[in-house]
Amino acid sequence: MERFLLVLVVVAVFALALWGMRLGWRRRARSQSVRLAPFPQVPAEPGEPLLEADGLYVSTTTAGNWQDRIVTRGMGLRGRAVLRRYAGGVEVDRAGAPGFWIPDESVLRVRRGSAIAGKVMGSDSLLIITWRLGEVELDTGFRGDDHGDYPQWMQSLSKGHADSTESRPK
Repeated sequence: MERFLLVLVVVAVFALALWGMRLGWRRRARSQSVRLAPFPQVPAEPGEPLLEADGLYVSTTTAGNWQDRIVTRGMGLRGRAVLRRYAGGVEVDRAGAPGFWIPDESVLRVRRGSAIAGKVMGSDSLLIITWRLGEVELDTGFRGDDHGDYPQWMQSLSKGHADSTESRPK
């Protein structure tokens, strides 16, 4: 009987922890949806892709704060994605989650990094695009299947952005 009660207490504590995490995630999403504009949608006719990379959409965070994950409107879900570079911007096509568009004029810088919410690595294997959504600066992290493509992405996205860098974040 004691063992049964102990198991019941452990299961109840676990369920309470899950419930608390879900409440926190929902509260965070609500507060972010007020603060952040909806993410731009991909234009109907973006043109021909200039670059394309398969990989993993890791997360989007507030710029400079690699642990402050954006969770509103489904943006907190990590998963397989295809990054496509067009003349007017970048499409983040996420499998099983809403995709979004990063317009060229919103891109502030692009760099390689080793950490963003949901992924910490020993090498600079993340492509991090810093961009502006309304008044808020965001970092979007992508881990490509082929890291050899990163220099092309960085060169393409850094045109017109003098502060783009290939070095680690400070």
